[in-house]
Formats: sequence, C-alpha cells, structure tokens
Amino acid sequence: MDLGVRWKLHGDGRTPAPGAVVRPDERLSWPRTIGLGAQHVVAMFGASFVAPVLMGLDPNLAIMMSGVATVIFLLATRGRVPSYLGCSLSFVGVAAVIRASGGDSATVTGAVFVVGVVLFLVGLAVQKFGARIIHAAMPPIVTGAVVMLIGFNLAPVTASTYWPTDQWTALLVMLFTGLAVVCLRGFWSRIAIFLGLIFGYAISWVFDQVFGKIHSTNGGAEAVDHWRLDLSGVGSADWIGLPSFHAPSFEWSAILVALPVVIALIAENAGHVKAVGEMTGDNLDDKLGTAISADGAASMLSTAVGGPPNTTYSENIGVMAATRVYSTAAYWAAAGFALLFGLCPKFGAIVAAIPGGVLGGITVILYGMIGLLGAQIWINAKVDLRNPLNLVPAAAGIIIGVGNVSLKFTDNFSLSGIALGTIVVITGYHALRAMAPAHLKSQEPLLDAGTSTYDESTGAAKK
Repeated sequence: MDLGVRWKLHGDGRTPAPGAVVRPDERLSWPRTIGLGAQHVVAMFGASFVAPVLMGLDPNLAIMMSGVATVIFLLATRGRVPSYLGCSLSFVGVAAVIRASGGDSATVTGAVFVVGVVLFLVGLAVQKFGARIIHAAMPPIVTGAVVMLIGFNLAPVTASTYWPTDQWTALLVMLFTGLAVVCLRGFWSRIAIFLGLIFGYAISWVFDQVFGKIHSTNGGAEAVDHWRLDLSGVGSADWIGLPSFHAPSFEWSAILVALPVVIALIAENAGHVKAVGEMTGDNLDDKLGTAISADGAASMLSTAVGGPPNTTYSENIGVMAATRVYSTAAYWAAAGFALLFGLCPKFGAIVAAIPGGVLGGITVILYGMIGLLGAQIWINAKVDLRNPLNLVPAAAGIIIGVGNVSLKFTDNFSLSGIALGTIVVITGYHALRAMAPAHLKSQEPLLDAGTSTYDESTGAAKK
C-alpha cells in the first residue's frame, strides 16, 4: 500500500530550475529537506504556541501533538496533500466561554473532542456523497457568518483580560506586528506573529529594566505589582521531559458551545485543499473528504490526551508558495522537529512566560483577522448582502454571537454567544429560504462539487 513516503530526487537535489516546482512526491537533498522542515516549524510557531496559551492548555503538548497530527494527515492523504496541522485558533473563543462558565481544561478538551468526532464523520460523508452536501448545508453566506461571529466573539477577551495588563506594551506590539504583516515580504510576512512575539518579549524586558514593576491585573481580578516578563520558571524547567497529559471530561453545555466551530474547520480544510491543488496543479477534490476526516481523527487523538484540536495551516501553505517546494518529505521533517520541541519542558516554560500585554497587542490583530476571514468567504463567493435572504440571518446571528446574547431555557440550560448565533444563522437561512419568494432564491451557488475556480466572464463555475 502506497503511504506516500517514497520521494524521487528532484534534479540535482540542490536548487529547482527556474520556473520548476518540487512536487509532493519529490524532494531535494536531505539536508535541504530538513532545512525546509525547520522553516515550516518556524512558520507555524506563532499560532501554534499562542493558541494553546490562550486556551489555557500545555503549549509543549500542543506542539508535540501538532507533529503527530501532521503525520496522521500525511499518511491518510497518501502524501498527495502537503500540509501542516497545527493548533486551531478557531477554538480560542470557545475555550474562553467554557472557562468563563466554570469549566476547566478537561471540560475544554472534552468539548473539542466531540467536535473532532463530528468533523471525522463529516469527512466520511463527503467521501461518500461528494462536496455538494457541504455547499447545500452550509452555503457561503452561512459559513462566512459563522466564521465572523467566532472571531469577533473574542473581542472582550482582549479588551478585558490581555490589553489592561500592560496597555503600552500591547499598543507597541500591535503596531510592530501590523507593520510586519504589511511591510515584510515573502516568508518573513508569514511569520509576522512570531516576530511580534519576539519583539514583545524584548520590549517587556526593556520596560522592566527602565520602569521597574508594573501595577496591573496579572491573571487575576485584583491589580498587583509584577514584572512584565517573568522567566523565573524557565531556569527550573527540565531540558527533557514529557508534557502534562489529562483526560477529557464531557458536559453538554460546553459541547454545544464548541460544535459551531465544525463549520469553520470544514471551511478551512476545503479552502486549503483547493489552494494546494491550485499550486501543485493536481485536482485534489477526491481528497477533500479524506483531509477533513484526517483532521478530525488527529484532533480526537490530541484532545484525548489533553492537547488542543488541530487544523491545516495557511502559514505553511504560504511557505510553499514562496519556495515552490511542495515536497511532503519537508513536512515529515517538520513533524519530527515538533515532536522534539514537545519533549522540552524548558521550551514550554518560555512560551508560558509570554507577557499579558504582548498577548493583548497580538490578539487585537489575530482575533480581528479570524473574524474578517468570514468576510473574505463572502467576497470570494460573491455573496449579495442586498438580498434579505442572505442579510437577515447573517445580521441576526453575528450580533447574537458578538454580543454574547443568551437564550435561557431552564435554570441549568441556556444557549448564548457562538452556539446561539450559529443556530440562528443556519436554521434562519434555511427556514427563510424555504418560505422566500422565488426571485430571492434565483442566485445559484457559485461553487458546486468538484469545482475549484470561478469564471467571472461567463458567470459560471468551471470544471
């Protein structure tokens, strides 16, 4: 059985010829391939260790399980879809809501485990029935609205938790990260979040030396005097050791909050598979269901031992676009590096020491970017928001999600925020569509099963 672990040497193994690409089943020399793997690790670092910190989970375990998830994904897709699976930022808001309701890390990972199960089953359904079922159940207006409300629901976390810890550091980190995203080119722009973190560490250390301790909240309700950058735990941490594991626990209230993120993960996987197909010149539509199932299976395994869920990373797709090297051998190397980092508690201690003000500056941009991905889905699909069939359910659901509106059923059960907003968008759209007059339903879906591009000149999807 071909597992996609055999690679042909591309050319002389050194440098691709002008205009040439290194295909997924090819590789450069092993030293160069390992170097590319290290580059992929750097590209995914920013989000992959910020996300578990924001979720209150062990960053060492997150990095290690991202390597395991990548291996599962590469084996499942038989090496045809080069991609790295890292910690999904889509769950940061879910984790914040669950913890605000009294849940702990086990509750968070239990809820996300169920999301992984659902994602795995969706992938199986797509394999059997095709991508058309995704477009029918979740057209772009629905997908975009859900992604948007998931991102913007995070705004209070930044405003009330991270930013007040050190507002001036947060402001400088925000400005630096924004400049890095916009002004840097190629690979460097892809690791702008990582560069923002490094800048944040440095400026926090400088402020500590110049101004001394700061009086602010530091993970608690009361303001206290504390150092912005506290590395006291780094010296006592071991160089080699296992990360902390824990079993998930399951609560219906937490599961209902987490389930809407399935929509975001489906959208991410579908978009990334199509993007990789466009870059490599391969039609990968037959691998969409497999990719979704592999992501679900990897997330189930990660959360079963206390880690965060995973998803395909656009940061690494950007590295491939910049280098034109699509070899899956580089991703195997990256997975190996991630496993090694996961076994270094000292690395985890450094990550855990990220100052609150630094997280404030980064999350202002990061959370907003997550939300605006929903708008990008609408733009790409040419969703007409002048049509009330699209406008009404999206508008209602987004306000409910962003404003954390609640609907109380009993003393022990209520729906609010992300969960309620998603239900309103999905059920509202399909219910209104069933009752709407014909002229409001005349717009056909722009993408159906098996299409990857849209011909603007003819207004038709191209096979």
